[in-house]
Amino acid sequence: MDVIKKFTDWILYTSVFAGLCAVALCVATERLITGSLPPGMSPLHVFIFGCTLVVYNAHFLLRKYSPKVSDRYAWTARNSVWHYVVFIAGAIASGISIFLLPFDIWIACVVLGALSFTYTLPLLPFSKTRIRELGWLKILTLTLVWTIVTSVLPLLYYERSLLAYPFEILLRFVFMFVLCVAFDIRDMQTDRAREIFTLPNLIGAENSYKLINVGIIVFLVLSVVQHVRYPSVGRLAGAVIAAAATKGAIEYTKRHPTDKNYLGVVDGMMLLYGCLVAFFSHYK
Repeated sequence: MDVIKKFTDWILYTSVFAGLCAVALCVATERLITGSLPPGMSPLHVFIFGCTLVVYNAHFLLRKYSPKVSDRYAWTARNSVWHYVVFIAGAIASGISIFLLPFDIWIACVVLGALSFTYTLPLLPFSKTRIRELGWLKILTLTLVWTIVTSVLPLLYYERSLLAYPFEILLRFVFMFVLCVAFDIRDMQTDRAREIFTLPNLIGAENSYKLINVGIIVFLVLSVVQHVRYPSVGRLAGAVIAAAATKGAIEYTKRHPTDKNYLGVVDGMMLLYGCLVAFFSHYK
């Protein structure tokens, strides 16, 4: 059991699990636009996985928090070397794979890189303000980055028009917005202590949970619209199951708000949704 716990801590706290979730969502989009599962780990998958490791581990390398803040920061204080190892591995993977990607993705990556690192680093060299400290902008930036990475990049990679799949992009935005609101609820106390007025701190926890419920309903409506445009009973069923599971996951973390539950259960909804859509979409 101790080995399982150590591995669980490692895969969650080094963001390796988050990287797998990002790839799963990418595959879900690829399944829609190509009509089949992509063969293995493509250069795009390696790039997305590597970039996720770089961005999330950079946050812990550049910012220092007290181990008393949470279990995750306590783990980081004891195992900071792993953040360096995973960061370097991610940098190598993304650095090599980017040369195998179309030029359109290079352009998109410049924007994504700027957005991702200004989340942790100051917006300007002479400013101490970071996107994560700007409340509404924080959640919109995170949602937008995840949406672009997991839906827009696959469309560019396969040279598909963004206008042909508007609801896939909207679906991803709403789904990621729901998960980001949940994480902001988790951080309400620490954000308030640092005078960061995130959405939950502005409208309150209960209203934030209501907003999550609205987001899940919008996600289901968009899934139905997507089904009308690109019929697939399996894909629609996967979206319904993922929506119900997301509601259950958020209710569970509401009662058990630990770092491990949020990173494993709430983030895990991305992996669940990606897998359901990828493997059930062939059912028409």
